[in-house]
Amino acid sequence: MQDAAIFDTLRQGLWVATIISTPILAAALISGVAVGLFQALTSIQEMTLTFVPKLAAIVLVFWVSMSFMTATLVDFFQQDILPLIVGV
Repeated sequence: MQDAAIFDTLRQGLWVATIISTPILAAALISGVAVGLFQALTSIQEMTLTFVPKLAAIVLVFWVSMSFMTATLVDFFQQDILPLIVGV
């Protein structure tokens, strides 16, 4: 196998990982900023107030985007990984 093919597959794998993780990371960022702003405005410094909404947002976004993540991974595996394994 050529070095270029390995590096190209690794690059595509990293891009797929970035695309898949973007919705979850965006939800964590948005909920974290919203809760932080709420805490700054109300002077409430409760640690569970930052953790629980962020966890709930991450779980909700993961549940909603699970089909997108699965389809993206399956497509990457079928289009890029399987031909390398089979040797086509």
